Amino acid sequence: MSNYDIRLVKLVSGEMIVGKYDEAGKKYDDPATIQAMPTQQGTQMVLLPYGYPFDQEMHGEISFDHVMFEYSNCPEELKTKYIEALTNISMSSGGLDLSGGGGMGSGGGLDLG
Repeated sequence: MSNYDIRLVKLVSGEMIVGKYDEAGKKYDDPATIQAMPTQQGTQMVLLPYGYPFDQEMHGEISFDHVMFEYSNCPEELKTKYIEALTNISMSSGGLDLSGGGGMGSGGGLDLG
């Protein structure tokens, strides 16, 4: 899908971010935060630039020193939506539906558009 090493991590602040891992610099470039938004249908996950609402685009970096936990896998749908948000190029249709067992709660979904 891309040449980026996209990883999902939890920061020491408790925030979950997705970003491009830069092994040489031990940092995550162009980070985006993942936030849960309650809706009438359940919980939707939203991907936002880390500096939102003051920054509308993904840029900057977060040092690896601020990472508490690195998830072993980043869902492919999340990677796709991250790349779409980063490049403003649509790579797929539909959102990530997390409502089927093992997801992030019943009735959940990932609205990253």
